Formats: sequence, structure tokens, C-alpha cells
Amino acid sequence: MTSNQPLLDNKPFSLSGDRFSWYAKMRRESPVFYDVTQSAWMVFRYQDVKRILSDWQTFSSKMPHPPEQIDFTQNLNRTDPPQHRTLRTLVAKVFTQGRAESLAPRLRAITQELLDRVQAQGRMDFIHDFCVPFPLIVIAEILGIPIEERDNFKRWSDGSIAGDLSAQRALGDYFRDLLQQRRGQPGTDLISDLLAVHEAGEILTAQELVDMCILLLVAGNETTRNLLANAIVCFYEYPDVFERLKQEPTLLPLAIEEVLRYHSPFQYLRRFTKVETQLGEQTIPAGQQIFAYLGSANRDETQFERADKFTIDRDPNEHVAFGNGIHFCLGAPLARLEAAIGLQTVMERFPNLRVDPNATLEIIGGNGLHGLKALPVLFG
Repeated sequence: MTSNQPLLDNKPFSLSGDRFSWYAKMRRESPVFYDVTQSAWMVFRYQDVKRILSDWQTFSSKMPHPPEQIDFTQNLNRTDPPQHRTLRTLVAKVFTQGRAESLAPRLRAITQELLDRVQAQGRMDFIHDFCVPFPLIVIAEILGIPIEERDNFKRWSDGSIAGDLSAQRALGDYFRDLLQQRRGQPGTDLISDLLAVHEAGEILTAQELVDMCILLLVAGNETTRNLLANAIVCFYEYPDVFERLKQEPTLLPLAIEEVLRYHSPFQYLRRFTKVETQLGEQTIPAGQQIFAYLGSANRDETQFERADKFTIDRDPNEHVAFGNGIHFCLGAPLARLEAAIGLQTVMERFPNLRVDPNATLEIIGGNGLHGLKALPVLFG
């Protein structure tokens, strides 16, 4: 954050704070803005953000000056075609929507198990007890990672998002060992399938395979965690919507899309200009860092009617929470399915779930994440 972007305040039951009022001000007055403190351009309007995400030939995902570490630099999020195309083709062959949908019975079982643990208490920390373990267990099982490694992976995943090089190295070393094990003893997990496709002719480097595993773990953890928790915050901020949703559960898919728009789990994505380009009224030279603010684009009043309101039946809802173009999130079907099953189960089991009125909520800060550190709820 910079002095130009106030931190979210800690008002109970609100993720909005000053961030969204700042976005609105920037859309009106400085939609393409150069921040000297970060040596980066900030972009706020929907059409401009969507263009940045779509036009990889102008706005590159590849860092012009790669960091010193090796791990986590050769994944889908940090490459351009043709390397990106090769990586995406490989993953798309094994990480399909059908594969995600086939997990539905297991997802329901995991949600029931997690809620069984807290039912007698009448209260829980929704993030610690549900939002964190649920997607972590799911992605660990998909990748074929022993559940006893869950605490390590939570710590390494959080560290990787925060740019902790030691956490990234730990993940890289773990996956290098695991890939070697799977080469000798393949299983039915995603890593074994990635290796099988790779060795059948889709040649990637060893580092690309490691980084793919890291990305699947980290992305499969953080997005769903914040999506689930932010949904509960939206339902608390709009209790009439929550009541309607319990009466009309078929609206849940639309409600999830609105959570993604209204409180996007990631607020910005980073790109780099490959050539000089015009954006809005600004001329941006080549080699410049760009922050495309998804959270602002998704509140753009020129794109969304009543953009500052949480509308449960908004349709169509062309938000950019999962990105756009060639970098549209491959894990979106799984995240949506996890959110649908998780929220449906919570509503069925705890229909009177509510945020603890005595809670003081602390916002996650930095690296574009948008969510809470803890979310105490009552349901007894």
C-alpha cells in the first residue's frame, strides 16, 4: 500500500473501508495513474483493466528483470506465449472441469467432517476452522500430498504469496522430491498425470514442472479461502440477501459470482509493458510495471449497474476476478465448486450462522489479497 491507497479500516463486519471509495475517486479523476513510490502505473477502469489482462503482446506477465530465486518464476502466471501456451495445454489436459466436478462427493464429505468438529461448540473461527483447511485438504488430495504435510503447506503457501524466498525454496524442494518419487511410483493424483502427459511428448523443463505444482497449491488455497470468508461477510452486510438465499438456494451460483465481483479475493494483477502504449490519456513507455486493479474494475459503475451494491441475482455478471484472456484462471471451476458445496453445506447445517457481534476483524494486507485474518461466527 502507498500513501495514495489507504489501508482498509477495521470496522466490524465490513471489508469495504476506504479502499473502494479510493477506487471510485481514482476511476473518476486518475484512471491511469503513475505512483512514484512503487515505480508503477495503476489502472482502475473496467475496460482498461480488461484490455491489460487480454493483450499479452503489449502487457506481459513475464518480469523483465527476474528475481534472484529460481522457484515460482516459470509458472502460468509469470510467462507469455509460447511458453505459457505449452504450460497451459499440459495442465488443461489433466486439470479439467470434468475432473473438478468428479470431486463433488469428496468435497461434500470434507465439509461435513469439518463442520462436525465444531458443531457442539456453537461457534468457530470460520477462516481457521473451515476456509483454511477445506481448500488445503482438497488441493493436497488432488496433488497426492499426504495430509500430515498440511501445516507445512499452509505455512509455505502463505509465505510464497508474501514473497518469502525461504518458503518458495521449501515448496520447490518438496515438489522436486515428490516428482522424483512419482516417476518411480506413479499414482492416480494430478502430479502423476502431469508427469505422464509430460513424458508422452509434452516436454517441459524440470523447473516448469516444479513451478506448476507450486502454483496449483498456492492458487488452489488462497482464492477459495478468501472467496468463502468474503461470502459470509457479504451475507452479514446484506442480511436480507442471506435470507433470500436460504429460501432460494438455486441462486447460490449467481451469489458466488457476485461475491467474486463485490469482494474479489485478489485485488490486482501485475503486468509489464513490452512496447510503448496508450492507455486512457496516458502514454506508457516500454518496460513499465502495471498494476491492474481487478477490485476497482469490478466496481466500475460504467460496467455494472448499482456497482456498489451486493446484488444476489446479478446476471450477466462479467467480472474479472479470475482474470481474462489467456491467463483466465484454470482453477476457476474448482474454486466455484468448492464455494458452492461449502456454502450450501454451511447454510444447511447452520442456518442461523452470524458474525460474532463482539468480533474485531483484521484485514489481510499486501500482495493484492483481499480478505480477513479471522472471522469469528456463532451458530448455536
